[in-house]
Amino acid sequence: MTLTDDPVIPVRAPRRGTGARGALISAGSVLLGLLVWQLLAARFGPALLASPLETLRAGIELARDGTLFDSVLASARRILIGWGLGLLVGVPVGLVMGRVQIIRTLLDPHIEFFRFIPPVAFVTLAVVWFGIGESSKVVLIFYTSVFIVTLNTVAGVLAVSESKLRAAVSLGAGRRQIMFYVVLPATVPHVVTGARLAMGNSFLTIVSAEIVAAQVGLGALIWTSRNYGRIDWVFVGIIVLGVLGFVFDRVLRIVARRVLRRYAVKL
Repeated sequence: MTLTDDPVIPVRAPRRGTGARGALISAGSVLLGLLVWQLLAARFGPALLASPLETLRAGIELARDGTLFDSVLASARRILIGWGLGLLVGVPVGLVMGRVQIIRTLLDPHIEFFRFIPPVAFVTLAVVWFGIGESSKVVLIFYTSVFIVTLNTVAGVLAVSESKLRAAVSLGAGRRQIMFYVVLPATVPHVVTGARLAMGNSFLTIVSAEIVAAQVGLGALIWTSRNYGRIDWVFVGIIVLGVLGFVFDRVLRIVARRVLRRYAVKL
């Protein structure tokens, strides 16, 4: 047996009707949520809570003049760039930290210190250091992503079975082969989890960053709507954030599932 000859993990075929039943349950849950929203809006009035219909009209209004599209595009671009940079830096750093004890000992105190400081605390410094342009928002999202990805990657490396490592060494594998054929495949699920968590934190960060220093973006739209007393616009911004996050997470899960299946076939 070689490093790539482990047995294939069987995948159980989904039962018939499971997908349709799940879709119906999800649709019913959404309708129930809309009904509760409508009842609360009727109870408290449009000054405090915009109804689903009022929110829809406001969304159409913002879409027609291009404000909604520009806001979504700006926020999505900042999130993807900052989050992507967090992955590009966090995964290699996590792999090195997990494999090299001295590196882990050197970097661990700094990571443990900075990961407890929220990105909101650095908004002012980011604007002073990087200006009010795109760089400050991207840096803040990178900051909130890189530590999550790094820690999850380190956890994945440390969770690799010692017996697998010894078996690889006994088969004559070098350090590079052990990294690519043993450690990295076993760490992929942890990296995926870290990437999903980092994506969620990126959405939390982008709103605060855009409220403080941005003219365009969903956070800026929510803040501007507050200044104009447009509660319906605020609801549009909030709902679009949720939908955008849902779409991003679904796409990430689909890609991750294919990657995990690819590694499962190799293992």
